[in-house]
Amino acid sequence: MKNSITLLLLFAFGIWNTCFAQPATKSDQILFKLSKKIKGLKSFYVEYSAVVKNADLGRNDAFSGKGWVKNNKYFATYGTNTVICNGLKSWSIISKDKEVYESDNTDDEETINPKKLMTIWETGFNNKYIKLDKIGKESVDVIDLFPKNPKKSNYKSITVYISSVNNELKKALIKTKDGTLMSYSVNKFSTNVDISDTKFSFDRKKYPGFRVIRN
Repeated sequence: MKNSITLLLLFAFGIWNTCFAQPATKSDQILFKLSKKIKGLKSFYVEYSAVVKNADLGRNDAFSGKGWVKNNKYFATYGTNTVICNGLKSWSIISKDKEVYESDNTDDEETINPKKLMTIWETGFNNKYIKLDKIGKESVDVIDLFPKNPKKSNYKSITVYISSVNNELKKALIKTKDGTLMSYSVNKFSTNVDISDTKFSFDRKKYPGFRVIRN
């Protein structure tokens, strides 16, 4: 259950300190510009909606969430569940099971978060420009991402939709090897918001009756 929650919190969501050498193709240029924009932010806040489908598992879930990011810290919600990271440790809070999974903060593939999605293409993916499209009345550049090493990746492909007007991520479609399709749409994105560091601290008193499990 915990692995499923961390994967679904894609808004979750990158390898924050890497960077393209020199943008070559059109898709490289667009992604490089977005990475540079995100890295220049002190903080950001995002609201999103998502649908997760897997025909083989009979799954068709819709949910919404929010994410607060400040440097290497984040607080993200997935429906009624929450993930908190203070930069060193993370806590995945599963409300239904009344469980909290505590672990060291890592950059492995499963620990996707709002920050990682914004730069996920920087490491481990090839990219290809597909077309100029529209989401509503807004023009977006559509780019496909493919794992450089498919055998070692849980992802089959990721398609990102980036605004050609303000260079912001608007939508992401994620296909995994087990047949799961995750669709994330950004409904609100605010930059350089004032966020207290207490937002990223796990307070056990706020979760009475929850069992804390150390991974």
